Amino acid sequence: MKELLLQKIHSRQIKVGVIGLGYVGLPLAVEKAKAGFVTKGFDIQQEKVAMVNAGHNYIGDVVDDDLAELAETGMLSATCDFSFVRDMDFIAICVPTPLDEHQQPDISYVKSSTEEIAKYMKKGSIVVLESTTYPGTTEELIKPILEEGSGLICGRDFYLGFSPERVDPGNLIYKTKNTPKVVGAIGADATEVIAAMYRTVLDGDVFTVSSPAIAEMEKILENTYRNVNIGLVNELAILCDKMGINLWEVIEAAKTKPYGFQAFYPGPGLGGHCIPLDPYYLSWKAREYGFHTSMIESSMMINDKMPEYCVERASKILNEDRKPLNGSKILILGVAYKQDIDDYRESPAIKVIEILDRCGSVVDFYDPFVQEYSHKGEKRKGLSAITPEIVQEYDLVMITTAHTKVDYTMVSSNAQKVFDTKNAMKDVVHRKNIILL
Repeated sequence: MKELLLQKIHSRQIKVGVIGLGYVGLPLAVEKAKAGFVTKGFDIQQEKVAMVNAGHNYIGDVVDDDLAELAETGMLSATCDFSFVRDMDFIAICVPTPLDEHQQPDISYVKSSTEEIAKYMKKGSIVVLESTTYPGTTEELIKPILEEGSGLICGRDFYLGFSPERVDPGNLIYKTKNTPKVVGAIGADATEVIAAMYRTVLDGDVFTVSSPAIAEMEKILENTYRNVNIGLVNELAILCDKMGINLWEVIEAAKTKPYGFQAFYPGPGLGGHCIPLDPYYLSWKAREYGFHTSMIESSMMINDKMPEYCVERASKILNEDRKPLNGSKILILGVAYKQDIDDYRESPAIKVIEILDRCGSVVDFYDPFVQEYSHKGEKRKGLSAITPEIVQEYDLVMITTAHTKVDYTMVSSNAQKVFDTKNAMKDVVHRKNIILL
């Protein structure tokens, strides 16, 4: 089976299926198709399927012309019918892995997708999970479901592995195509075949590890590392405010050390799908072994409380002018979770707005990339533009995303007070009304 699959990979005879056409799945499907593999994506949202089939892009990291050409030539298509799996040789699972209301891993999308795959997969199939999850998912959950549902034996009749997604929306250098990939599979043959498939498609290095659990833990380490270090600087931001020390200047000084230090920056909290969520997967799994991830959980607590802390700071800033939080007009600049993208998943800015609403503030937002957002079933529209006259209307302007498409000099010149939680105004000369996190 290994030699046959390697030959089919080399000759581009492998048919690729991608389950989930979001920020991870669609870029992967596009790269597979561009590499010469006939690719079909699956999504439960009919709107996404229709857009892919029409060649209309909805993901920032995908080139519009690439998708249009692939759809026109038939190299890439999409469906809402899971039975398409019966014609696929390589199936990548790229579905969401959120947390539930109890901050526990919700792997229901992975589980249901695997159950559907098992109904239709054939002998010689390759199944790879790309969704971030807890260590053990591939071997403890997916493998038994596939074997029981299909009657096939892993390693003998099909190959199974884990290759964690590495997607950084808005990154101008690293995309799906050139980002190094990690592959961990069940058995040496599966590892070789899955790695060969990714090497055929991607320009980045493909690094193989000895098991899916290693690859799963590796992904958790990547984002937990960032969570812990961001938690450190967020805690220092709180301390430095009490001490009257500019932490941003401290970090710039520390960056001059050519070894042993990597700069992380404070902010109103963590956003996106990975960094705020992945440590919860690890701490949840650790409890099975009677282990308490104290350092990790401490950083999570610090980061989770930053939106509330930023509102407390905003209240103190307003209080200096004898203005209460209740009834004050506040303009939020930026609701995307990071600069220069339209992705607002888990955005701390939305949490800040929610807290301000509860405090009775009159809140508006402006984001050049996000005209409106949905939160807890409700939509909220932002300002279509900001002018000097508009900025002057607010008691406080609060910067929660450091978008480069904002005229910060204009904002500073017309705002009564600016609370800059991202140091977005570092190049603004007029600074008397600017307060840094």
